[in-house]
Amino acid sequence: MILLVGPPGSGKSTFCEQVILQNLAFDKPIIYVTTEYDPSKAEASLREKGLSRIEPGLLNFVDAYNETVGVSVPDRLDTVHADCNDLSSIDIGISRLSEQVGQRNILLVFDSLTSPYLFNGKDILRFMTQTLTRFAARGNSVLACMDEGCGNEEDLGSMMSLSNGLLKMEVKEERSILHVLKHPKVERTIIEIPTEKIWKERALDVKLWDSDKVGRSIDALRSGSFTGDMGRFAVNLFWLNFMQWSGMLWDPKRFPIMIYEIWKQYGIITSELLSSLPWHTKLLLKLYFRLPQELSEPKDVKKFVKFFGRLFGEKGRRDFIMEYLGDVSKTDEYKIRVYENVECWGFKNIGTTIASMFPPVIAGGIQGFDRQKRNWNAIETKCIGLGDPYCEWKVVPGEIDGLQDFLVKDVSVLEKIHDRLMNQLMEFLLEEQPLIETRPRLGNDYFMGMGNLAVIAGGERYLMALRMGAAKAGKEVGENLMNAGLGEDESIKRVLRFLEHCKVGKVTIDKTIRIKENIESVWTKAYTTEKWEEPICYFTTGFLNGFFLSVKNQHVIETKCIAMGDPYCEWEFR
Repeated sequence: MILLVGPPGSGKSTFCEQVILQNLAFDKPIIYVTTEYDPSKAEASLREKGLSRIEPGLLNFVDAYNETVGVSVPDRLDTVHADCNDLSSIDIGISRLSEQVGQRNILLVFDSLTSPYLFNGKDILRFMTQTLTRFAARGNSVLACMDEGCGNEEDLGSMMSLSNGLLKMEVKEERSILHVLKHPKVERTIIEIPTEKIWKERALDVKLWDSDKVGRSIDALRSGSFTGDMGRFAVNLFWLNFMQWSGMLWDPKRFPIMIYEIWKQYGIITSELLSSLPWHTKLLLKLYFRLPQELSEPKDVKKFVKFFGRLFGEKGRRDFIMEYLGDVSKTDEYKIRVYENVECWGFKNIGTTIASMFPPVIAGGIQGFDRQKRNWNAIETKCIGLGDPYCEWKVVPGEIDGLQDFLVKDVSVLEKIHDRLMNQLMEFLLEEQPLIETRPRLGNDYFMGMGNLAVIAGGERYLMALRMGAAKAGKEVGENLMNAGLGEDESIKRVLRFLEHCKVGKVTIDKTIRIKENIESVWTKAYTTEKWEEPICYFTTGFLNGFFLSVKNQHVIETKCIAMGDPYCEWEFR
């Protein structure tokens, strides 16, 4: 049994694929356990790397991803389904396929142990002993991956000690380095191997947005007329932070970097989109927002900040209140003070900076207006999370010192944030305490708007972290309610009340779960020209699936979605 460890994005999955291809070339049967992606995508990636036609029965999959996050997929003859919440289901899946293959000398590739570990904690050690080690002892071999930086270092050390071999991967200057630290047949050595870009960015295409719809939405937002049965189309800021930090805990190295890049791109696109709006909307922006024509001097940036301040402030989205610090700003180094930031509110004295969306939005917005098209960046230098009474951002063109430290948080800090959110939620569910202290001037609504398109642009890794983080959060909520002595019906009743309190949508439950005006999909339909071919309620589905699995031992699958043209979003029980 060989354990392959390394940070997310170091090339572990690519290494596994190369091992699979090498072994298939010698007709060695493979059992491929996928916990972070769909088997069909794994097979497509193998074909891109050279997989040709293979004999039936040589390549088989344990799909421990789709059931975990509540995604419905067609049955495949070469695939059995399992759930990362339930290690015994993965064990059963491996045993079934092993019996089906009917021979020894099978290679089991497990990519990765990170997901089941984050769901089950130290139970993964028993799973490794009782399932993986036992499988290897029967004349087979195992290659299992584990992310560094995700969870307790002592647990990772225990995993290493349980393995016959240990390989460690790291990335240096866009190269993957493989360290053979322990192996039954190979001496300690270092090998340099090809790698791929850590994250393939999916561009936010301005053509995807319907300019007429956007223009009408801006008018409606300004007048306050964009409403539905749930009131003004906005979600409680607790739900925003619950989403974001659940995904952050799942992939602490890459998720914050992806958020930064996505929202920076969103700022750029927002600026570019202004040029394609109807003439009357452009006139509105010029007269109402006093939009600057270029950004070459501090006084021009002041106009830009005033524009964004009105767009995001009390008379617009109500995300935060901005103040341009002209007395300490200078050319190519601008300071902005922010009050009641939707991202940071509720995290007082948590011990770290919090904002990861709106600083890059401002940097991207400035970049979109900058005639020189320089690469702008922003970091938070003061924050409510650090105990400051307000937040401050520094925005500069080019590289900015401290960006990596600003984005990537230590796992212990992420766990502290997660615990605070979970404690607030359980106090609301069990004791009817307020979810979060109300912001004095802005209230607690977060206007999703075009920002939901940033989720769509996140790419597969981003969506995996969002889905898995949601499933883990839902499972934890269900377990906490059951441990508190609530029955199934009462637990469900309180969670549905929580969803409506957060204005996720108007929720009803019978034989299915229906959410009318679901905030996760309604804005995507409102702004885009495209009709989506599959449901896009990634976080809601993952949360519901994790919750109902822990409370009723049932999975839920989204079968209808507003973004697909349906009148509501609907989930069926499986």
